[in-house]
Amino acid sequence: MKTYKFKTNINCGGCVETVASYLDNSQDILQWEVDTQHEDKVLSVMGKESLEPKDVVDIINLAGFSAKPLKKGILTKLFGS
Repeated sequence: MKTYKFKTNINCGGCVETVASYLDNSQDILQWEVDTQHEDKVLSVMGKESLEPKDVVDIINLAGFSAKPLKKGILTKLFGS
């Protein structure tokens, strides 16, 4: 299983509901969540080995939002992981 984190512009509950139908319909995404309280509106996605960051970015773009993968160095600074 792979886990990715993205900086997004998904900033409210209504926005989360909008992207939910797109993310929930992907066979490669197993679980996801958006932290709308974080300044970077971080989207965390867990998926199958076949899932690539570009796939998630494409899905989010299709839903009308933007997503940019967070680099591992930034993740360590933000989340201590």
